Amino acid sequence: MIVVLNKDKMVIQREQDVVPFRNRVKEYAVKIGMSLVNQTKLITAASELVRNMLKYGGGGEALIEAVSKGRENGIRLTFSDKGPGIKDIQQAMKDGFSTGKSLGLGLPGTKRLVSEFDIKSAVGKGTTVTIIKWKNG
Repeated sequence: MIVVLNKDKMVIQREQDVVPFRNRVKEYAVKIGMSLVNQTKLITAASELVRNMLKYGGGGEALIEAVSKGRENGIRLTFSDKGPGIKDIQQAMKDGFSTGKSLGLGLPGTKRLVSEFDIKSAVGKGTTVTIIKWKNG
């Protein structure tokens, strides 16, 4: 069972909201003692997802949570938008797939950087992506 230790919700509506969000994610990761390598993976994944939310979802909300499961601590990030949604999640999860001119890192690359990855999307309603990066994983 995952227990939430601390949380912050941030509204992301424009490009200027990205840096304060990334800084807050880093603060959370440092606070739980996450290694620099895992912090970098988490922040890279968070950057990709927050930019996707801005580009495809027109902005939204990002929830940052310090969580624990047993003796393991981690950071859970949830990105929610009310954009057009993803028509074909399986296609979007394939390497190299992009509907825009992005890094191509995309959703599959993001999934490889984190410990847990979940995506839910409904066409016309929006998309929610939740990731967890465990301190030691």
